[in-house]
Amino acid sequence: MDHTLLEQQLKQLLIRECDKEDDIDWQSIADDEPLFGPKSRIQMDSLDALQVSLALQQHYGVRIEGAKDGRRILNTIATIAAYIRQAQ
Repeated sequence: MDHTLLEQQLKQLLIRECDKEDDIDWQSIADDEPLFGPKSRIQMDSLDALQVSLALQQHYGVRIEGAKDGRRILNTIATIAAYIRQAQ
């Protein structure tokens, strides 16, 4: 899959699943921007992580098992993309 296309799709999916369309433009999200924590503009919480995990499973066929893996994989757009590429 095209490198930038996957990242663009992931940003759009993230904004949609976290219900942030009114707050953040997907195009303004950097690939290495943190998605969790106080330094994050997106400020994903555990419910957002669950929603995004389910959407990733539906769209890309990848499963994220457990909170520890979830935090590592859902850290940034770049880490999500790398996980999907490695799994496919």
